[in-house]
Amino acid sequence: MAGLTRWVRGFDGLEKADPHPASGDASFRRYFRVHSDTASYIVMDAPPEKEDSRPFIQVAGYLESMQLHAPRVLEADLEHGFLLLTDLGSTQYLQLLEDDAAAAEVLYASAMRALLIIQNRGEAFQSHLPAYDAERLHFEMSLFHDWLCEKHLSIEFSDADEREWRMLCDQLVANALEQPQVFVHRDYHSRNLMVAEDGPGILDFQDAMEGPLTYDLVSLLKDCYVKMSADQIAKLVAEFAHDARQLGVHDLGDEQYRRCFDLTGVQRHLKAAGIFARLNHRDGKSGYLADVPRTLSYIVDLAPDYGELGWLVDFINARVLPGLESTA
Repeated sequence: MAGLTRWVRGFDGLEKADPHPASGDASFRRYFRVHSDTASYIVMDAPPEKEDSRPFIQVAGYLESMQLHAPRVLEADLEHGFLLLTDLGSTQYLQLLEDDAAAAEVLYASAMRALLIIQNRGEAFQSHLPAYDAERLHFEMSLFHDWLCEKHLSIEFSDADEREWRMLCDQLVANALEQPQVFVHRDYHSRNLMVAEDGPGILDFQDAMEGPLTYDLVSLLKDCYVKMSADQIAKLVAEFAHDARQLGVHDLGDEQYRRCFDLTGVQRHLKAAGIFARLNHRDGKSGYLADVPRTLSYIVDLAPDYGELGWLVDFINARVLPGLESTA
């Protein structure tokens, strides 16, 4: 902390800066807010042995080129993992959605407009991003198997369970790879979108990849931290699919788009539930466990329309959710 403070105070106008925590993060990054006489800034502390800040700088530049509202990198010390950034404010989408339900329509419309820009203008940059490939997709789902089921809940998979699990994962990976591939933020949800006048302030974009068309929309509309009604989600998915089609982002029909969207959500929610368990056991961050039932509820909700998810839904209902209740 002393080193970060000395670094910040080396810039004009910030000689007396006193960094204060600005927000938490699920990674090893920490964020602090500092003030000059005329402006507010964010300082990122990303220990280089734990976090590589170069992708953050790279993707920040891409988003700025798309004319989106994301932090600009003003100064960087990669040796120590310090970045000085513009400040996008302190009100998360999540906070306003929880405090004012009437704000949802405006917030989601704004977030979807920004996402259309990412998918449309992002075509110029997506080939420079890592590929969201089969290995990555499989690894992410393994977090559910290894960290939530085995580590957290002590669930043992039978040979039959393992066969069903492998078949399911293969199907979900195929769904992701067969979609049109676009610029994917990978964590586009209410904790990483800030309320601002000129469109959402977009945070936590450093893990962007070239990946599935529907991934970011799932992150936004089937949010692990706040849940809309199924009717609301269906309406917004149809609107976004239409608008993206008009821009030439994809040529999928509505039914095909919705199927891609729903199955991509299963992959994401298995990943997220596993990450929440890993954050608890590996990093000592237990607060995310409360979000696991909501996260898995999106998978359970699909049961009537997706028979191929039968084993997984039964497994979640019979073994995972009861286990979570008993360990709460």
